[in-house]
Amino acid sequence: MPRRVRAVLGPTNTGKTHYALERMLAHSSGIIGFPLRLLARENYDRMVAAKGAASVALITGEEKIVPPNARWFSCTTEAMPLDRHAEFVAVDEIQLSADPDRGHVFTDRLLHARGLVETLFLGAETIRPLLQRLVPGIEIDTRPRLSNLVGVGHIKLSKLPARSAIVAFSAAEVYAIAEIIRRRRGGCAIIMGQLSPRTRNAQVQLYQNKEVDYLVATDAIGMGLNMDVNHVALASLTKFDGTTIRPLLAQEIAQIAGRAGRGMRDGTFGTTAEARPMPEALIEAVEEHRFDPLERLSWRNSDLDFSNPQALLASLNRPPPKSGLTAGRVASDLATLEALTAEADVRRAVTGRKATRLLWDVCQIPDFRKLGDDSHTRLCHRLFFHILQDGVVPANWLEGHISGFARTDGDIDTLMHRLSGVRVCSYVAARSEWSHNAREWQERARKVEDMISDALHERLTARFVDRRATSLLRRLDSDGDRQFLSAVTQSGDVIVEGHAVGRVEGFALQPLDDSPGPEQRLMLKAARRALLQEIPRRVQSLAEAPDEALRLDLQSGHIAWSGVLVGKLVKGRGVLHPETQVLRGEFTDAKQRDQVKERLQAFCQEEIGRTLAPLFAARDASAGIPLLRGILHRLEEHGGVMPLSTEDRTLPPQSRAHLRRLGISVGREAIYLPALLKPAAMTLRALLLSVHTQTPLVETDASRVSIIHERNNVLAALGWRWSGPIWLRLDVAEKLAAELAQLTRRGDRPAPANLSSRCGVAGAALPELLKALRIPFRTAQILEAGQFGPCTPLMIRQAQPHRQPRGQAKKATTKRTHAAPRRPVSPDNPFAALAALRMRAPH
Repeated sequence: MPRRVRAVLGPTNTGKTHYALERMLAHSSGIIGFPLRLLARENYDRMVAAKGAASVALITGEEKIVPPNARWFSCTTEAMPLDRHAEFVAVDEIQLSADPDRGHVFTDRLLHARGLVETLFLGAETIRPLLQRLVPGIEIDTRPRLSNLVGVGHIKLSKLPARSAIVAFSAAEVYAIAEIIRRRRGGCAIIMGQLSPRTRNAQVQLYQNKEVDYLVATDAIGMGLNMDVNHVALASLTKFDGTTIRPLLAQEIAQIAGRAGRGMRDGTFGTTAEARPMPEALIEAVEEHRFDPLERLSWRNSDLDFSNPQALLASLNRPPPKSGLTAGRVASDLATLEALTAEADVRRAVTGRKATRLLWDVCQIPDFRKLGDDSHTRLCHRLFFHILQDGVVPANWLEGHISGFARTDGDIDTLMHRLSGVRVCSYVAARSEWSHNAREWQERARKVEDMISDALHERLTARFVDRRATSLLRRLDSDGDRQFLSAVTQSGDVIVEGHAVGRVEGFALQPLDDSPGPEQRLMLKAARRALLQEIPRRVQSLAEAPDEALRLDLQSGHIAWSGVLVGKLVKGRGVLHPETQVLRGEFTDAKQRDQVKERLQAFCQEEIGRTLAPLFAARDASAGIPLLRGILHRLEEHGGVMPLSTEDRTLPPQSRAHLRRLGISVGREAIYLPALLKPAAMTLRALLLSVHTQTPLVETDASRVSIIHERNNVLAALGWRWSGPIWLRLDVAEKLAAELAQLTRRGDRPAPANLSSRCGVAGAALPELLKALRIPFRTAQILEAGQFGPCTPLMIRQAQPHRQPRGQAKKATTKRTHAAPRRPVSPDNPFAALAALRMRAPH
């Protein structure tokens, strides 16, 4: 019978592949080549369903299933058994002959692969002129697309319709977009060329079964992947082609966008994410399938000379014999051959045609891992010498590599790296002449690949799929704004239509997914309906809660109720009278918020009153004494420590004694309550001063007598005295000054031996400290040599009374001889009255 060569050309969704399978199965035998291992496996399953497993074979680089009586073969284009005679031969996606990396394989099949009865090439219309030139007499049948493809412009990721496929051009882009889709739309399936058929099929089923409504993929979906996709969105209009970043060609966009629509159903395409909108001319070209024809196809000589490695290289680099053919980029097998041929031990070992052919076969092991170093060349080098010297690959090599990859721990990238490694083992095991028990090794490698594939599918699903959100969002999309069933559990979880969408913490709703978008707003709206009864109940519960259920954080000023933050302190009318602010909550009206604020305000004032009780007790005890009442009022305004004013220095002894009885000390420079300098009171006052002055909190340790800190007005207000190199606690500083004054009332005295330890400083720092405290001192004289210690001994000098000029003193003495005028005694000043009585009384 005459050999008939035909081509069926047209855009995607024309039924070309389906037609080719029907034609092949109508013959007694046939071979069909596909561009991807995924497609070869997918169509193998279809052929098995039609003809039975005993009659159908699968041949790819990593997998060989060849029954003894196999009649129909599904293969990758590279693995087509051209030495086997078959009535029918077909090659899918023949326009890939123009690809600079793999195109030479498709061109070789175009020129040399022929069926005994019929040969069929499937592809795009762009290859028509070259087909007619390179294959004289070829019959070309053009098929129109079954549905329309319509461009809809740019759509944001958050607004993409359901059943959309988003296409990116790197694994990093795929992961980033998939994460956004998971957060905003519930999840997506992942399709990449590096996935094994088992993982890809599991991800496809995830999408086809509508467990997710979105698919994120690389441009691998453009090669014959038929799925229920309504819209294709390109996340970029450029790609890295292995050499440089270049714009996508119109026919490449059409190949990818053509996955939208199925059968007679129209599809749409456009851009999304960071991709700019497509030009109108480009959209029109894709819609009408008008593209520039291919001008040349990649070619590499297949009639090889295996005399020696140099002759092999020369034959591989032979120039194209016809116009319309061009040399493509250097493929990985040729690059590996050039690298190995340059090594001296390889040149010595390869001495004949058999060794040269073996070297070329080993160099054709695909570089699935693509590590970017010479590891693949090293791998081929070891395998070549194993086979050359031992005849086969050692069993321990296969065992070690396959067992090393048989692990399912690690993240997605780790599993994909192992998957690439085990694919190399599968390729080596698939060459039955390279190992003993090849079928056993193939089975071992397949099981490990399946195990890793299942784990990879689980990782992808766990990372990029939220089934709960997907189900709820689908209901929201279909039912609109209907009244959803919602409730709040005892633990605070908010349930909408059986799905947990958030949690009530205090009075605020914390969504499980905080990504923005209309779907999230609808879910939160439904969740808030469940809070219409819960929030009033919680407000009432807080109003009735004991103070023990509330806690004031002395570091941040936040107020917690049962461990959940509900409010915070803000500036009020005074240091000891801050206001409370209620944190964000789902309150239905202002009355609920006011109830919460009143309860928090009452708690804070109670906490302040309890911790600073001595101050408030003194204030209440002095209510009937105007002079003391004024002092206590100012003391309260200052927060328990206030500087000594001019009037305060002239306080009569009776007033000072009364203040002492109230627990208030009148020092040389300040009036204070020693009880408020204790750790608990000091910590609370530090917070209150920070809130009132709206400055950062100054942390101090009141259990110490001195601290090291930079100059700060807040520390002085808290009750610390700047003493040169350190801050000395006010009560310690006042006590120290009083003791030293008492010590020197009759003359200079040596400094106490424990003075430095009492102040918490080194002895060398004492002079600076005494100078800051304005305590007079001098350096003691050293009488004998060798008595120098860590510091020079100090002498505390007697404080000299303030002396007036001589003229003023005489004048004052003269005045003493005259009777001083008597001041009127105020009935409101009992201490002044008491002083007047004493002046009248005889000595």
